Amino acid sequence: MRSVARALPRFATTQTRRASAISLTNFIQLQQSSNLKSNYSTESLDVRYKNKLLQKAEEQGFKSVEELKEKLKEDIETKKKELSKVDPLKELEEYEQRLKMSQNNMKVTQQRGPVDPKQEPAPFKTLDSFLKLEKIKDLSKQEVEFLWRARWANKPDALSAVVPLEIFEKMDRHIRACPTFVLPLPREVPAEASSSGTQEQGMELHYIQWQMADSNTVHCIMTSLAEYKLHSEFAKPHTTFQFHKELASDKKIILMNGHVEKDVNITLPDAQLLLLNIQRFYGAMGEETVSSKQRTKLLHDFAKGSPEFSVEKLINLAQSMET
Repeated sequence: MRSVARALPRFATTQTRRASAISLTNFIQLQQSSNLKSNYSTESLDVRYKNKLLQKAEEQGFKSVEELKEKLKEDIETKKKELSKVDPLKELEEYEQRLKMSQNNMKVTQQRGPVDPKQEPAPFKTLDSFLKLEKIKDLSKQEVEFLWRARWANKPDALSAVVPLEIFEKMDRHIRACPTFVLPLPREVPAEASSSGTQEQGMELHYIQWQMADSNTVHCIMTSLAEYKLHSEFAKPHTTFQFHKELASDKKIILMNGHVEKDVNITLPDAQLLLLNIQRFYGAMGEETVSSKQRTKLLHDFAKGSPEFSVEKLINLAQSMET
């Protein structure tokens, strides 16, 4: 019995090793057999699905798979840019909340209710509504300028200007790329409403919209941002500027007129300040200096929804005396 007992461990060890060897051999053979029967391939996806990709490309009007890949690459990049956009108006809203810019602590532009969407819009006025083209077409540029300024001289709520064509063309390329923008307007915060107990200066933001009424008439419409956010496309503008291009090719000038609505607390100097900054941000004064380049960049950042747009930058550049 002792000899049997001594033999059992050796037998068990031998049997275990044999079983392990057999199992490993069988496992390898089963794996090899399975691999031979499977569809697994070390080929790239492009090679394996070449026909399917080609068929997909042809269905979408492409001549090759490479053209399809380029298109998909462009679509992916476009989608990434769209997803990375920010809402400039949201940024402005957060800024207003931080400064607590409300009617309770600052003399802001009065809200007047929306435009009635059922009401037919009034027809816009062309240059011929103010100066008869037939009568002025043979006049010199200086004579036209004199008549244009005289036309508005006795209107206290009106603004007018004669814009050289080359200046307007500098603005026009930015207008087409950036038809909307925002500009700050200084507002006094009464001492009793300020945190320091002294009179302070706040900023009210105004929404700028450009519209091409026809091939010769361009409108610049200004609305307080608060009213625009409340009524959107039906918000009533407080100030409107019209640029008339009928004499551009002949006399190389653009005639501009504008008016401030009577039932708002926007003054003529307020409108002039907004108009000045429109010229500065839209490149009318050139783009050679550091500040001018920063203004036009910020304008395009706003239009693109770039995260680089900043209300603080906007206010600093609008207030800066540097051209």
